[in-house]
Amino acid sequence: MVSGITAGTKNGVLLKGGKYIEEMQNLDVMVFDKTGTLTKGDLEVTDIIPLKNYSAKEILEIACSLEMNSNHPLAKAVVKHAKQLNIEFKEVEDFESITGSGVMGKIHNKTFYIGKKSLFKGNAEFPDETIKILEDGGKTAVILGYDKEIVAVIAFMDNIRDSSRATVAELKDKGIETIMLTGDNQGTTRAVAAKVGVDEFYSGLLPQDKVTIVDKLLDGNRKVGMVGDGVNDAPALARSNVGISMGAAGSDVAIETADIALMHDDISKVNFLVDLSKKTMNVVKQNVTASLLIKSSFAILAVFGFISLWMGVAIGDMGLSLAVIINALRIGRR
Repeated sequence: MVSGITAGTKNGVLLKGGKYIEEMQNLDVMVFDKTGTLTKGDLEVTDIIPLKNYSAKEILEIACSLEMNSNHPLAKAVVKHAKQLNIEFKEVEDFESITGSGVMGKIHNKTFYIGKKSLFKGNAEFPDETIKILEDGGKTAVILGYDKEIVAVIAFMDNIRDSSRATVAELKDKGIETIMLTGDNQGTTRAVAAKVGVDEFYSGLLPQDKVTIVDKLLDGNRKVGMVGDGVNDAPALARSNVGISMGAAGSDVAIETADIALMHDDISKVNFLVDLSKKTMNVVKQNVTASLLIKSSFAILAVFGFISLWMGVAIGDMGLSLAVIINALRIGRR
């Protein structure tokens, strides 16, 4: 197990215990978060669509002022875009981040919201047709507004990681089912799922919804691995048999919660972990089998006087220990 953990570390994978090496070979379902895991999480603002008497600049001023207090990938994209255009930030009071939905805050005594529909109460008129067009194009759309009025739609585009499709395909070749979970809209999720090639996908999820899906898989006697990067993924990472976090771009909470961290955010290492697990456990079985056979054989031969004390110590004890160690060292070789 020590050799397996060492081999993982050399390959940019931090394992928090030997039992997770053993668990990886038993997985039959691998669950992925979308943003920041299967995609790069480096979103860009592509569209700012005013709906009321606000200019694109005013909309961006409000949006970036709210989002500068959040660590969500969408928030970082808004702030980055605003800085590139030298947009001035406004003072925000009573800021609140609503997990899985968006953020809210008061600017000039008016409370603004930015995020999903669930943030807005009452009978607000949503630009559903505009949002559908954006989502069908593979974009993520968020709504900006106050009280019961929607003032703008902001759209983002994310790029799929180069290794995502190959990683998913290799897992499927190993007989492991692949599922994608995300809080993003259905249109964008469907587009990403088609490009990546996962078996199933679920969209519009809150953190507790991800846990519910993982629980259903576990209740069906499935062995579940979960790969994620954000705060929203932490509960599902903790609930799965093996939680795997993106180590560089992942949030502190996700990294702390996960059992394994991919230090270079290389998602292809998921397949490396499965292969490492199988190789490690094969070596463990070889060592245990060899030890039992040799020890029992020497014990029987010693009874009949065929084995002397020095032979028992040199071969059956020290020699066998060295052989086991040498065999274990093979794990770190490619």
